[in-house]
Amino acid sequence: MTDSIQICAISDDRAGNARQAEALALAVAGDRPIMPVVLSPRAPWRWFAPRRLAGAERAFGPGFAALLDAPPGIAIGCGRQAALATRLLRTRGWRSVQILDPRLDPRHWDAVVVPEHDTLRGGNVLTLLGGLHPVDDAWLARARHDFAALGELPSPRTAVLLGGTSAHARFNRMAFEVMAAKLEAVLAREGGSVLLTTSRRTDPELVAALAHRYDDTPGVVWRGPDDGPNPYPGLLAWADRIVCSPDSVNMVSEACATRVPVYVFDPGRVRGRPRAFLDTLLARGRIRAMDATLVHFESEPLRECARVAETLRAQLGLADSAQPAP
Repeated sequence: MTDSIQICAISDDRAGNARQAEALALAVAGDRPIMPVVLSPRAPWRWFAPRRLAGAERAFGPGFAALLDAPPGIAIGCGRQAALATRLLRTRGWRSVQILDPRLDPRHWDAVVVPEHDTLRGGNVLTLLGGLHPVDDAWLARARHDFAALGELPSPRTAVLLGGTSAHARFNRMAFEVMAAKLEAVLAREGGSVLLTTSRRTDPELVAALAHRYDDTPGVVWRGPDDGPNPYPGLLAWADRIVCSPDSVNMVSEACATRVPVYVFDPGRVRGRPRAFLDTLLARGRIRAMDATLVHFESEPLRECARVAETLRAQLGLADSAQPAP
Protein backbone atom coordinates (compact mmCIF):
# COMPACT_ATOMS: atom_id res chain seq x y z
CA MET A 1 0.00 0.00 0.00
CA THR A 2 1.24 3.50 -0.76
CA ASP A 3 0.84 6.59 1.38
CA SER A 4 -1.49 8.09 -1.25
CA ILE A 5 -4.22 5.49 -0.84
CA GLN A 6 -7.63 7.01 -0.08
CA ILE A 7 -9.17 6.02 3.25
CA CYS A 8 -12.86 6.92 3.61
CA ALA A 9 -15.02 6.99 6.74
CA ILE A 10 -18.57 6.38 5.55
CA SER A 11 -21.76 6.98 7.54
CA ASP A 12 -25.29 8.33 7.32
CA ASP A 13 -26.52 11.42 9.14
CA ARG A 14 -26.47 9.72 12.56
CA ALA A 15 -23.76 11.29 14.73
CA GLY A 16 -22.99 8.05 16.56
CA ASN A 17 -22.31 6.19 13.30
CA ALA A 18 -20.10 8.98 11.98
CA ARG A 19 -18.13 9.09 15.23
CA GLN A 20 -17.38 5.37 15.14
CA ALA A 21 -16.46 5.30 11.45
CA GLU A 22 -14.18 8.32 11.71
CA ALA A 23 -12.53 7.12 14.92
CA LEU A 24 -11.62 3.75 13.41
CA ALA A 25 -10.57 5.27 10.08
CA LEU A 26 -8.21 7.70 11.82
CA ALA A 27 -6.75 4.93 13.96
CA VAL A 28 -6.22 2.69 10.91
CA ALA A 29 -4.81 5.54 8.82
CA GLY A 30 -2.00 6.44 11.21
CA ASP A 31 -0.45 9.59 9.72
CA ARG A 32 -2.49 9.33 6.50
CA PRO A 33 -5.45 11.70 5.97
CA ILE A 34 -8.99 10.35 5.83
CA MET A 35 -12.04 11.53 3.90
CA PRO A 36 -15.39 11.55 5.76
CA VAL A 37 -18.31 10.61 3.49
CA VAL A 38 -21.89 11.31 4.61
CA LEU A 39 -24.44 9.40 2.56
CA SER A 40 -27.75 10.75 1.27
CA PRO A 41 -29.60 7.54 0.42
CA ARG A 42 -32.39 7.49 -2.15
CA ALA A 43 -35.51 5.38 -2.30
CA PRO A 44 -35.96 2.53 -2.81
CA TRP A 45 -32.41 1.53 -1.93
CA ARG A 46 -32.41 3.20 1.49
CA TRP A 47 -35.25 0.94 2.58
CA PHE A 48 -33.43 -2.28 1.72
CA ALA A 49 -29.77 -1.47 2.49
CA PRO A 50 -27.41 -3.27 2.65
CA ARG A 51 -29.13 -5.61 0.18
CA ARG A 52 -28.25 -4.93 -3.43
CA LEU A 53 -31.14 -4.09 -5.72
CA ALA A 54 -30.93 -3.27 -9.41
CA GLY A 55 -29.27 0.09 -9.91
CA ALA A 56 -27.80 0.19 -6.40
CA GLU A 57 -24.83 2.16 -7.72
CA ARG A 58 -27.24 5.13 -7.97
CA ALA A 59 -28.41 4.79 -4.34
CA PHE A 60 -26.30 7.65 -2.95
CA GLY A 61 -26.09 10.17 -5.78
CA PRO A 62 -23.27 11.47 -7.98
CA GLY A 63 -20.77 12.07 -5.17
CA PHE A 64 -20.73 8.41 -4.21
CA ALA A 65 -20.81 7.38 -7.87
CA ALA A 66 -17.52 9.26 -8.30
CA LEU A 67 -16.00 7.18 -5.49
CA LEU A 68 -17.06 4.02 -7.30
CA ASP A 69 -15.11 5.20 -10.33
CA ALA A 70 -12.08 6.37 -8.31
CA PRO A 71 -8.95 4.23 -7.80
CA PRO A 72 -9.59 1.61 -5.10
CA GLY A 73 -8.93 2.59 -1.52
CA ILE A 74 -10.09 1.56 1.93
CA ALA A 75 -13.70 2.14 2.99
CA ILE A 76 -14.69 2.00 6.67
CA GLY A 77 -18.42 2.35 7.25
CA CYS A 78 -20.84 2.31 10.16
CA GLY A 79 -24.58 1.78 9.98
CA ARG A 80 -26.98 0.06 7.62
CA GLN A 81 -26.73 2.58 4.78
CA ALA A 82 -22.94 2.54 4.98
CA ALA A 83 -23.04 -1.24 4.76
CA LEU A 84 -24.50 -0.99 1.26
CA ALA A 85 -21.89 1.62 0.31
CA THR A 86 -18.93 -0.40 1.59
CA ARG A 87 -20.32 -3.51 -0.08
CA LEU A 88 -20.61 -1.70 -3.43
CA LEU A 89 -17.11 -0.26 -3.16
CA ARG A 90 -15.69 -3.72 -2.53
CA THR A 91 -17.07 -4.83 -5.91
CA ARG A 92 -14.87 -2.09 -7.45
CA GLY A 93 -11.69 -3.31 -5.78
CA TRP A 94 -11.85 -1.34 -2.52
CA ARG A 95 -10.99 -2.99 0.78
CA SER A 96 -14.07 -2.64 2.96
CA VAL A 97 -14.62 -2.70 6.71
CA GLN A 98 -18.11 -2.56 8.18
CA ILE A 99 -18.82 -1.53 11.78
CA LEU A 100 -21.93 -3.07 13.42
CA ASP A 101 -23.77 -6.16 12.26
CA PRO A 102 -24.88 -5.63 8.63
CA ARG A 103 -27.51 -8.38 8.95
CA LEU A 104 -25.97 -10.15 5.99
CA ASP A 105 -23.22 -12.74 5.61
CA PRO A 106 -19.91 -11.08 6.63
CA ARG A 107 -18.28 -12.49 3.47
CA HIS A 108 -19.50 -9.39 1.60
CA TRP A 109 -16.84 -7.35 3.45
CA ASP A 110 -13.13 -7.78 4.14
CA ALA A 111 -13.81 -7.34 7.86
CA VAL A 112 -16.80 -6.70 10.08
CA VAL A 113 -16.36 -5.12 13.52
CA VAL A 114 -19.05 -5.75 16.13
CA PRO A 115 -19.43 -5.40 19.90
CA GLU A 116 -18.96 -8.57 21.92
CA HIS A 117 -22.57 -8.39 23.05
CA ASP A 118 -23.70 -8.93 19.43
CA THR A 119 -24.05 -12.52 18.30
CA LEU A 120 -22.35 -12.23 14.91
CA ARG A 121 -19.19 -14.30 14.58
CA GLY A 122 -17.05 -15.42 11.66
CA GLY A 123 -13.55 -15.74 10.30
CA ASN A 124 -13.43 -12.06 9.31
CA VAL A 125 -15.43 -10.73 12.28
CA LEU A 126 -13.56 -8.70 14.92
CA THR A 127 -15.20 -8.17 18.29
CA LEU A 128 -14.68 -5.42 20.83
CA LEU A 129 -16.09 -4.46 24.20
CA GLY A 130 -18.35 -1.45 23.68
CA GLY A 131 -18.19 1.16 20.93
CA LEU A 132 -15.44 2.77 18.87
CA HIS A 133 -14.40 6.34 19.65
CA PRO A 134 -11.38 8.67 19.56
CA VAL A 135 -10.88 9.04 23.31
CA ASP A 136 -7.26 8.40 24.36
CA ASP A 137 -4.60 10.32 26.31
CA ALA A 138 -3.82 12.67 23.41
CA TRP A 139 -7.53 13.41 22.86
CA LEU A 140 -8.01 14.12 26.57
CA ALA A 141 -4.96 16.38 26.65
CA ARG A 142 -6.34 18.44 23.76
CA ALA A 143 -9.68 18.67 25.52
CA ARG A 144 -8.04 19.91 28.74
CA HIS A 145 -6.33 22.60 26.70
CA ASP A 146 -9.48 23.57 24.77
CA PHE A 147 -11.64 23.71 27.91
CA ALA A 148 -9.02 24.92 30.38
CA ALA A 149 -11.56 26.95 32.40
CA LEU A 150 -13.18 23.72 33.62
CA GLY A 151 -9.97 22.88 35.44
CA GLU A 152 -10.54 25.86 37.73
CA LEU A 153 -13.77 24.40 39.11
CA PRO A 154 -13.59 22.91 42.62
CA SER A 155 -12.87 19.23 43.06
CA PRO A 156 -14.18 16.65 43.11
CA ARG A 157 -15.53 17.44 39.64
CA THR A 158 -18.39 15.09 38.82
CA ALA A 159 -19.19 14.79 35.11
CA VAL A 160 -22.82 13.81 34.52
CA LEU A 161 -23.62 12.40 31.07
CA LEU A 162 -27.33 12.20 30.28
CA GLY A 163 -28.80 10.22 27.41
CA GLY A 164 -32.47 9.38 27.00
CA THR A 165 -34.94 6.62 26.44
CA SER A 166 -33.81 3.94 24.00
CA ALA A 167 -35.14 0.62 22.74
CA HIS A 168 -33.39 -1.09 25.67
CA ALA A 169 -33.78 1.34 28.57
CA ARG A 170 -36.07 4.14 29.71
CA PHE A 171 -34.40 7.25 31.04
CA ASN A 172 -36.76 10.19 31.55
CA ARG A 173 -37.43 13.01 34.01
CA MET A 174 -38.55 10.60 36.74
CA ALA A 175 -35.41 8.47 36.40
CA PHE A 176 -33.25 11.58 36.49
CA GLU A 177 -34.84 12.73 39.77
CA VAL A 178 -33.78 9.45 41.40
CA MET A 179 -30.30 9.82 39.92
CA ALA A 180 -30.08 13.49 40.99
CA ALA A 181 -31.09 12.70 44.57
CA LYS A 182 -28.12 10.36 44.89
CA LEU A 183 -25.77 12.91 43.38
CA GLU A 184 -27.04 15.70 45.61
CA ALA A 185 -26.40 13.57 48.70
CA VAL A 186 -22.76 13.26 47.59
CA LEU A 187 -22.50 16.98 46.85
CA ALA A 188 -23.93 17.88 50.28
CA ARG A 189 -21.29 15.72 51.94
CA GLU A 190 -18.24 16.46 49.75
CA GLY A 191 -18.89 19.69 47.88
CA GLY A 192 -17.15 19.99 44.52
CA SER A 193 -18.70 20.83 41.17
CA VAL A 194 -21.05 19.36 38.56
CA LEU A 195 -20.21 19.18 34.84
CA LEU A 196 -23.41 18.09 33.12
CA THR A 197 -24.33 17.58 29.49
CA THR A 198 -27.43 16.27 27.75
CA SER A 199 -27.73 14.51 24.39
CA ARG A 200 -30.08 14.76 21.44
CA ARG A 201 -32.16 11.96 22.96
CA THR A 202 -32.67 13.61 26.35
CA ASP A 203 -36.35 14.10 27.23
CA PRO A 204 -37.33 17.75 26.52
CA GLU A 205 -39.13 17.87 29.88
CA LEU A 206 -35.88 16.92 31.59
CA VAL A 207 -33.91 19.46 29.56
CA ALA A 208 -36.31 22.18 30.67
CA ALA A 209 -36.04 21.09 34.31
CA LEU A 210 -32.26 21.52 34.17
CA ALA A 211 -32.50 25.25 33.39
CA HIS A 212 -31.85 26.33 36.99
CA ARG A 213 -31.35 22.99 38.74
CA TYR A 214 -27.67 23.61 39.56
CA ASP A 215 -27.58 27.40 39.78
CA ASP A 216 -26.23 27.19 43.33
CA THR A 217 -23.67 24.49 42.52
CA PRO A 218 -20.30 25.31 40.91
CA GLY A 219 -19.97 23.86 37.46
CA VAL A 220 -21.51 23.91 34.00
CA VAL A 221 -24.80 22.62 32.59
CA TRP A 222 -25.12 22.21 28.83
CA ARG A 223 -28.70 21.68 27.62
CA GLY A 224 -28.30 22.25 23.90
CA PRO A 225 -26.89 24.51 21.17
CA ASP A 226 -28.40 27.62 22.77
CA ASP A 227 -25.82 27.16 25.55
CA GLY A 228 -22.93 27.37 23.06
CA PRO A 229 -20.55 24.59 21.99
CA ASN A 230 -21.00 21.32 23.83
CA PRO A 231 -18.19 21.06 26.43
CA TYR A 232 -18.47 17.25 26.42
CA PRO A 233 -14.76 16.65 25.60
CA GLY A 234 -13.76 18.95 28.46
CA LEU A 235 -16.12 17.17 30.83
CA LEU A 236 -14.42 13.85 30.16
CA ALA A 237 -10.98 15.42 30.37
CA TRP A 238 -11.42 17.32 33.65
CA ALA A 239 -13.70 14.92 35.53
CA ASP A 240 -12.56 13.32 38.77
CA ARG A 241 -15.40 10.83 38.33
CA ILE A 242 -18.16 10.26 35.78
CA VAL A 243 -21.83 9.42 36.27
CA CYS A 244 -23.75 8.12 33.22
CA SER A 245 -27.32 7.30 32.45
CA PRO A 246 -27.43 3.62 31.39
CA ASP A 247 -28.98 3.87 27.93
CA SER A 248 -26.02 4.43 25.58
CA VAL A 249 -23.26 1.90 24.88
CA ASN A 250 -21.24 4.57 23.08
CA MET A 251 -21.51 7.08 25.92
CA VAL A 252 -20.48 4.55 28.56
CA SER A 253 -17.65 3.33 26.32
CA GLU A 254 -16.24 6.85 26.01
CA ALA A 255 -16.55 7.48 29.74
CA CYS A 256 -14.66 4.24 30.38
CA ALA A 257 -11.82 5.36 28.08
CA THR A 258 -10.81 7.92 30.72
CA ARG A 259 -8.75 7.07 33.77
CA VAL A 260 -11.41 7.96 36.37
CA PRO A 261 -14.15 5.89 38.04
CA VAL A 262 -17.41 5.53 36.12
CA TYR A 263 -20.75 5.03 37.84
CA VAL A 264 -23.79 3.96 35.81
CA PHE A 265 -27.25 4.79 37.07
CA ASP A 266 -29.46 1.72 37.62
CA PRO A 267 -27.90 -0.68 35.07
CA GLY A 268 -30.61 -3.16 36.02
CA ARG A 269 -33.16 -1.18 34.03
CA VAL A 270 -31.34 -2.02 30.77
CA ARG A 271 -32.51 -4.96 28.67
CA GLY A 272 -31.12 -6.96 25.78
CA ARG A 273 -27.59 -6.84 24.40
CA PRO A 274 -26.62 -3.50 26.02
CA ARG A 275 -27.33 -5.14 29.38
CA ALA A 276 -24.72 -7.79 28.56
CA PHE A 277 -22.23 -5.00 27.85
CA LEU A 278 -22.89 -3.35 31.22
CA ASP A 279 -22.76 -6.68 33.03
CA THR A 280 -19.32 -7.35 31.54
CA LEU A 281 -18.03 -3.95 32.68
CA LEU A 282 -19.46 -4.54 36.16
CA ALA A 283 -17.80 -7.96 36.36
CA ARG A 284 -14.47 -6.47 35.26
CA GLY A 285 -14.73 -3.70 37.83
CA ARG A 286 -14.54 -0.90 35.25
CA ILE A 287 -17.91 0.54 36.27
CA ARG A 288 -20.03 0.45 39.38
CA ALA A 289 -23.73 0.95 39.85
CA MET A 290 -24.34 4.50 41.04
CA ASP A 291 -25.21 4.94 44.70
CA ALA A 292 -25.28 7.88 47.13
CA THR A 293 -21.60 7.50 48.10
CA LEU A 294 -19.61 7.35 44.84
CA VAL A 295 -16.71 5.78 46.68
CA HIS A 296 -13.52 6.10 44.65
CA PHE A 297 -12.09 2.98 42.99
CA GLU A 298 -9.03 2.39 40.83
CA SER A 299 -9.73 1.98 37.14
CA GLU A 300 -7.91 1.21 33.90
CA PRO A 301 -9.04 2.92 30.68
CA LEU A 302 -11.01 0.82 28.21
CA ARG A 303 -9.65 1.64 24.73
CA GLU A 304 -10.53 -0.93 22.10
CA CYS A 305 -10.14 1.28 19.02
CA ALA A 306 -6.33 1.07 18.98
CA ARG A 307 -6.40 -2.73 19.33
CA VAL A 308 -8.93 -3.21 16.53
CA ALA A 309 -7.07 -0.75 14.29
CA GLU A 310 -3.78 -2.60 14.77
CA THR A 311 -5.40 -5.84 13.62
CA LEU A 312 -7.00 -4.15 10.62
CA ARG A 313 -3.77 -2.43 9.57
CA ALA A 314 -2.13 -5.82 9.29
CA GLN A 315 -5.07 -7.25 7.34
CA LEU A 316 -5.29 -4.25 5.01
CA GLY A 317 -1.58 -3.96 4.31
CA LEU A 318 -1.03 -0.81 6.40
CA ALA A 319 1.04 -2.33 9.19
CA ASP A 320 3.94 -0.04 8.31
CA SER A 321 1.99 2.94 9.70
CA ALA A 322 1.14 1.33 13.02
CA GLN A 323 1.33 3.64 16.00
CA PRO A 324 1.84 2.53 19.61
CA ALA A 325 -1.43 1.95 21.39
CA PRO A 326 -2.13 4.59 24.06
